[in-house]
Amino acid sequence: MDIANIIQTVAIYAIPVIFAITLHEAAHGYAAKKLGDNTAYALGRVTLNPIKHIDPMGTIAVPLLLYFATAGTFLFGYAKPVPVRFGNLRRPKKDMIWVALAGPGSNLVQAIFWAIMYLLLVKVSLTERFFLEMCQAGVLVNVVMFAFNLFPLPPLDGGRILVGVLPWKQAAMVSRVEPWGFYIVLALVLTQTISTIWMRPVMSLTYWFLDTLLIPFRLIF
Repeated sequence: MDIANIIQTVAIYAIPVIFAITLHEAAHGYAAKKLGDNTAYALGRVTLNPIKHIDPMGTIAVPLLLYFATAGTFLFGYAKPVPVRFGNLRRPKKDMIWVALAGPGSNLVQAIFWAIMYLLLVKVSLTERFFLEMCQAGVLVNVVMFAFNLFPLPPLDGGRILVGVLPWKQAAMVSRVEPWGFYIVLALVLTQTISTIWMRPVMSLTYWFLDTLLIPFRLIF
């Protein structure tokens, strides 16, 4: 295991990961505030201060431990969830969809930003590998977060979106899974099931969307 290489990789990914997590969680809180629930705002969670969103165990300790233990072949982590009282939303069932979408939506926007930054740096003939790789890391991190969080199982954002779009009876059935949702997702991650049935196809589709969207920028740059 090349410790120097791992430390360099951590440095390259640090800024993209911090922004990806911070903006994701802040977006949930901001959307909730706009739609009638001030819970996250009152607790100071509608902020770009990453310390407010970082879970010491899930955001730092677990990912670093897994990264060093597996030489970077396996990563898993989580941020401190933004508290949302869906009953406070003006239209709880419909508005929870927008609150849930806000997080992955922020990651998609960030992936676009990092991709444009990469094209811009290449255009100005920047040869510093660190910044180019940081832009590539920014795209990857946000595409991964976008795809993973849309997996349709509570407590992930995709699960809340599914609850919002389903009829009441079916929505109630899906909601009952939430207490065990984290453990189910973890098992799917460890067995690589979620990678095969969800992450790869959704990430491929997302990369296709980014490539299509960036065609005009490639012509300009």
